[in-house]
Amino acid sequence: MDGSSTPGQTTFTQGAMPPEPQAVPAQDILVAIPVLNEVDHIEACLASLMEGNPRLKDIRFVVADGGSTDGTRALLDTLAGRFDNLEWIDNPGRLQSAGVNAVAASAQGETVLVRCDAHALYPPGYVARIADALRGHGVASIVVPMDAVGDTCFQRANAWVVDTPLGSGGSAHRGGTTSKFVDHGHHAGFDLGIFRSLGGYDERFSHNEDAEYDVRVSKAGGALFLDASLRLEYKPRPTARSLARQYFNYGKGRARTLLKHKIRPRPRQVFPVLNTAALIASLAAAPVFPLALVYPLAYALALAGASAWLTVKHRSACALLAGPAAGIMHIAWSAGFLKHLALGARR
Repeated sequence: MDGSSTPGQTTFTQGAMPPEPQAVPAQDILVAIPVLNEVDHIEACLASLMEGNPRLKDIRFVVADGGSTDGTRALLDTLAGRFDNLEWIDNPGRLQSAGVNAVAASAQGETVLVRCDAHALYPPGYVARIADALRGHGVASIVVPMDAVGDTCFQRANAWVVDTPLGSGGSAHRGGTTSKFVDHGHHAGFDLGIFRSLGGYDERFSHNEDAEYDVRVSKAGGALFLDASLRLEYKPRPTARSLARQYFNYGKGRARTLLKHKIRPRPRQVFPVLNTAALIASLAAAPVFPLALVYPLAYALALAGASAWLTVKHRSACALLAGPAAGIMHIAWSAGFLKHLALGARR
């Protein structure tokens, strides 16, 4: 029950350092930063990316702008004068997937592609470390785990529950602490030759393009390695409405991936769908069969139990919203999944 989009301001923190792999030459590394109306974040993002390793000044950073109207383009012109290795290009496709593809198409002999987000601040030398890890492990992709944090009460409750099995279904990159081979994770680095040979991201996907790409990598015999020494700290959606919209789109994107590749959903993706179907059936049957309310009551108690546990764990009344946040994730994800599955079947 995972997705690819990361809302809010994000920062990366460092964990246990792996053995130092052989350094990848600067001329072999290409950095893609898709943006759309990021005038408030792009300067700080780029400044953090340019620090921490002498190779960085010789690495080509390319920003793909999807048609910003907030002054981002003028700021990029200014920043290009500040950083000699920075350039920006148009992204007519607007979506992040199209932007990363456009940067990959502009490659000038580079062999490693690092994807970065404008809503992020990175630790010193992040780009070089991702490239070194990719080459050192000899894999198709390097992915990183994400740790949820929050500012508002709802955000904190959302963050506390999303990294639990109830919130994420046990996705390895949701709060994971072990470096290992995985089937999906938050995208960080790619073997550029493999990325281009597979056609890059499918630009028809507004969500879940990362997981869809990972399916193609696996089918082609490639491997993805989760590097827990670099962690993404991110802020979930701040309101119930925005959370519902986010997870509806996640579910829709996952259904689209399953239909495209004719694959079965994983157990963690089946649970919210079966749960929502059971809730609907139970409530519909309740007027003539009152015992049908046992299931909705049990589900509500499970959510309440999660809220109580997290309230004690974090010593915060904000955690009382954790159960409702989990319920929103489950039902919204299922609604998006079932809607697109039905549309796909009709087509």
